[in-house]
Amino acid sequence: MTIEMSAFRWVPPFAQGYVRDLRVRWALEEAALPYEARLIDPQIQKSQDYREWQPFGQVPAYRDGEVEIFESGAIVLHIAAQSEALAPRDAAGRARVTTWVLAALNSIEPFAQNRIQLDADAGEARTKRVEELLDNRLAALSTWLGDKPYLEGRFTAGDLIMTTVLRELVDCGVLARFATLDAYRRRCEARPAFGRALEAQMQPFRENAPVT
Repeated sequence: MTIEMSAFRWVPPFAQGYVRDLRVRWALEEAALPYEARLIDPQIQKSQDYREWQPFGQVPAYRDGEVEIFESGAIVLHIAAQSEALAPRDAAGRARVTTWVLAALNSIEPFAQNRIQLDADAGEARTKRVEELLDNRLAALSTWLGDKPYLEGRFTAGDLIMTTVLRELVDCGVLARFATLDAYRRRCEARPAFGRALEAQMQPFRENAPVT
């Protein structure tokens, strides 16, 4: 069975290029695994059929004939288990990759999302606290990365997930304060597989844009 993953048919411009199916597309491109995207809309999201695949109606969901799973981090780790392009074959190396995937999703992303979701009425004290917590996490990550090209010296699924978290901090200006991390983000985004994944996500958005 060809790998099938779900993705949105269209989203508003602010979300384009950032929907979580990008992570799965990128992993599949790095692993050179062919796939098909099942495009969904709000009606399909609500359907019982789709909820049996993705209980929360989100994207991405994934199936390949042997497994049927959801949550982008879990899917990327599943793909990494099949491809040395995303994880070493030794147990210790795979464990490190898993650790970095979970670190990106649990130790960085919640703090990043708190900052991104701040609105103009958040208040000075609230804004300062949110940015302080995020900066502490980013500083620790920057220290770990140092002058290494990637988190574990070579590109892995951990870098893939971490990059998708960090790139959301570009527009708000936070990442500009961490030159090492911004350079790392740019390095990962320069990979050909990322470019192919991004274009694959953007194409349906262009084709299904509402007529104004």
